[in-house]
Amino acid sequence: MSNFLNKSTLDIRTGVTIAISIAILVAIITLLSGIRAIQKGRNLKFFRMRRDHMVRGWRYIFISLFLGALALGLKSYGEPVAYRYFPPSPTPTFSATPSMSPTISPTPSITLSPTITNTPSQTDTPTITPTPHIPLAIETYFEGTLTPPSKAAFSDLVFTSVGVDALYRPIEPSTVFTNPISSMYAVFSYDVMVNGVQWTALWYRNGELVHFETKPWDGGTGGLGFTDWTPEPEEWLPGDYSVQIFVGYDWVVAGNFTLSGEPAISTPTQTPTLTKTNTPTSTNTPTRYPTFTSTLKPTPYPTQTRTQTPIPVSQTPSMTPTPTITRWPTATRITPSPTITRWPTATKP
Repeated sequence: MSNFLNKSTLDIRTGVTIAISIAILVAIITLLSGIRAIQKGRNLKFFRMRRDHMVRGWRYIFISLFLGALALGLKSYGEPVAYRYFPPSPTPTFSATPSMSPTISPTPSITLSPTITNTPSQTDTPTITPTPHIPLAIETYFEGTLTPPSKAAFSDLVFTSVGVDALYRPIEPSTVFTNPISSMYAVFSYDVMVNGVQWTALWYRNGELVHFETKPWDGGTGGLGFTDWTPEPEEWLPGDYSVQIFVGYDWVVAGNFTLSGEPAISTPTQTPTLTKTNTPTSTNTPTRYPTFTSTLKPTPYPTQTRTQTPIPVSQTPSMTPTPTITRWPTATRITPSPTITRWPTATKP
């Protein structure tokens, strides 16, 4: 019964299509015949024959226009009108009947044995997945507007450890990475954003917050953006990482990637140690000036001068005053040694 209905439905559709095709074909033929009759009638000399050809030509043209309109009507309303007078009966729903092959029915060999059925100890207990939210400690860093645009849209996150090109497109994207790596970029496209609204990116490793960034949005209305993390190489521990993006307090998108392998251990660079050098302290040291060497000069001694002194009548010697010795200035103090002054002797007249 269903096959018959399908065939009848197909016949109605096919009949309408054939009728449209015939109407278009006949319209073209009559149009060409009408044009040819008008052209032929213009060349005839006799009025009656010329009028007959002109009338017949215009009749063909009107018939072609009618057939064209009929073709358009059949295309738009042919099938609905046909289904109104010949409504198709509803297609019966297929149900399993006993006539179906017995191989489809479960046999005892296919029945699961009790050892195969999952026991309650093996069944995974469904855990409640918490809705991503911003920790209170990070909310203290908010500076921008907290009301996000109602039509803001973000794409899925694409991860790369190589970086982005000049157009912020990810280079060698993936979701599985192997140490050693130095940085990770989460690239996304966005639209209908507003500058000044607060946006936040949270980085989790095995459910533990390891990095975040939050600031007022300054990327314009639409385009490509990214959030990145560049810690020390030894901080890239293997595990499952998750990045969550928020606009205001609303969570908009999240992405995951896996990192395997031991992290690179940064070798300590030998930094020059400060050796304790004795800095010269400014001590007042005596400046060595050129010292005067004391050269011993012979002390001038008074020379004996013979003076003619009148001899008194009494031949008694007279005392002549002793000349004094003048000391010369020297660079060092020299204790003058006593000099022996010769006393003048009495001269006989």
